[in-house]
Amino acid sequence: MKIGFIGLGNVGDKLARSLLRNKFDLTVRDLDEDIVKNYKNLGANIASSPKKLAEQVDLIITCLPSPKICSEVMESEDGVVSGISKNKIWLEMSTTDESEVKRIGKLIEKKGAIPLDSPVSGGCHRAATGNIAIFVGGNRQAFEKILPILTSMGRKILHTGNLGTASVLKVITNYLASVHLVALGEAWTIAKKSNLDLTKVYKGIAVSSGNSFVHETESQVILNGSYNINFTMDLVLKDTGLFDELANKLNAPLEISPLIVKIFKDGKKKYGSRAWSSMIVKRMEDLNNINFRAEGFPTELIDKEREEKGYEI
Repeated sequence: MKIGFIGLGNVGDKLARSLLRNKFDLTVRDLDEDIVKNYKNLGANIASSPKKLAEQVDLIITCLPSPKICSEVMESEDGVVSGISKNKIWLEMSTTDESEVKRIGKLIEKKGAIPLDSPVSGGCHRAATGNIAIFVGGNRQAFEKILPILTSMGRKILHTGNLGTASVLKVITNYLASVHLVALGEAWTIAKKSNLDLTKVYKGIAVSSGNSFVHETESQVILNGSYNINFTMDLVLKDTGLFDELANKLNAPLEISPLIVKIFKDGKKKYGSRAWSSMIVKRMEDLNNINFRAEGFPTELIDKEREEKGYEI
């Protein structure tokens, strides 16, 4: 199966490299010419437009920063929809809006092709090693057809149901991660002002009922002071905004979600849209005139688990 990949950013680059590493026939498209040139040197084919890419491959993967950009890539005159044809598969790996996936999915189906939404979860460091989790919504037969490709990009693969269900689940998980991160800022504040050994606090939380994936990963770069989680404030605001909008559509009044959106808007205002998302805890550092530094923590996360063939869960 020939694969096309559009969007070679923080996450997309790592997923695409997993495909190259596993010897798939890969064609790529990105606006950054230096990135594209690098992929050509690595053996990938290059497409001059999303339409050309869709014409040349069997599976079209998009991994883009926003629903707006995805719409442009899919629906423009030289977009994917113009180039896709019968029995081909569109795999949307961006974190996006359920209704938008379904809307574009209908355009794909009109061409006789098959839409799937397939966001990933687990951090850029796990995407780099092919150990990230992947959710997939849509036609079960199409899912099974591309499962060998999915298991080369990720470790644990979950078919979530109909088209759009994977996007909803992803927005839920990203919302929870954002809540955990904000809560960690307050937890580290109390630990610091109580004069606790922050290294021991890290270990204590990690073995306790208060532990989370966010603590195990993001607390490390917070304690180091780099905050480098390879994920930015604007992306968190997109994700938390999608969750809050979904709650409004479902007429589900929430209490914490609007506050989380407000907190991250403040973080974006203070530190910039491209600041690392883990810098949201710096609000607490600044407010309390403290820092959360400790020795022995890395500047950037590296997945130390060896790459293994993925599987459906």
